[in-house]
Amino acid sequence: MKILLVAGARPNFVKIASVIDALHVRNRSTNSPIDYLFVHTGQHYDEQMSQTFFTELSLPQPSVSLEVGSSSHARQTAEIMNRFEPVVLRERPDVVLVVGDVNSTFACALVASKVTYPQATQTSRRTRPLLAHVEAGLRSFDRSMPEEINRILTDALSDFLFTTEESAGENLLREGIPREKIYFVGNTMVDTLLKHRDKAQESTILSQLGLKENQESECRDYAVMTLHRPCNVDNPDTFRGILEALSTIAKKIPILFPVHPRTMNRIKAFCFESYFHSVTRNSGICCLDPLGYLDFLWLMSHAKLILTDSGGIQEETTVLGIPCVTLRDNTERPVTITHGTNVLAGTRKEDIIHHAFSQLSQPVKPRKPPLWDGHAGKRIIEILA
Repeated sequence: MKILLVAGARPNFVKIASVIDALHVRNRSTNSPIDYLFVHTGQHYDEQMSQTFFTELSLPQPSVSLEVGSSSHARQTAEIMNRFEPVVLRERPDVVLVVGDVNSTFACALVASKVTYPQATQTSRRTRPLLAHVEAGLRSFDRSMPEEINRILTDALSDFLFTTEESAGENLLREGIPREKIYFVGNTMVDTLLKHRDKAQESTILSQLGLKENQESECRDYAVMTLHRPCNVDNPDTFRGILEALSTIAKKIPILFPVHPRTMNRIKAFCFESYFHSVTRNSGICCLDPLGYLDFLWLMSHAKLILTDSGGIQEETTVLGIPCVTLRDNTERPVTITHGTNVLAGTRKEDIIHHAFSQLSQPVKPRKPPLWDGHAGKRIIEILA
């Protein structure tokens, strides 16, 4: 069997690392190894947003790099399809496996579902690859989010739908997906976090930021903020309200803010530079360049509070037991609320401040979601095999 693994954006690398690890473990212990190719679409092309993750997660260098880069949704999706189809026809995989909900996920899923191999060979009679989607069934029920469209369409095309939480399977059944295609396997992003948590202790990020005198000393209290979604940073009024909320929260607890490249581009496009620097300089907000996986994991692990609009961070804070405030009106990961440490605050200034202070003042008591045990990647490979 040959599997073609697709990733293109930073969260994809974290999710697919577990699947690659499981492939290596299986191939070392069997006489019928599974061949695989790792395709990097290049949707994240920035060094900090891509290459450092390969190094820190010990990912193999991609077999194929499409080097698509940034563009509008339509152009980026079309370019990924244009460059990915020849790879599929040349390699003739039995399975194309995609992860997450970015443009690379849907673009490669569409190619895999429509491509037809010219003719059967002696080694394979398959006329097209099967399509597997890791992290299937998550729904925010907000179709203004590009990720929601990618998720719905990818799931509709997939032959194997691997889910991270039980609500995802319920969503798929409601959409008419046959039960026999749905597999509840757990969360590969959690696999990667659990594997690298000890290694993250080697990070010096806390001392670099002056949060800790040395390895033995107590860590100062701080919060961490991430922000990048279009609904938050593409609207100047919403963005301004969030910054004002942060400046109020930062009077109580310092906030570390690794600024996503997309967010910085919006700041420049809105001519917000002077306002942004004024807000951050005159409060307890410390802006940082994007961080690598291990540094950010260690920073999260010691935070008193996380404020975010990221889906993956909602899951990671659930595993770490760190209070999380999500700056959105909805979440496609409800288990982070029912079992985890997450609350939805929306994007209104007053609501963000209220939920942040509430999370800081009340102890959280997370329960580990079912199958978030570090073995999701292994389950996926066993099912495919």
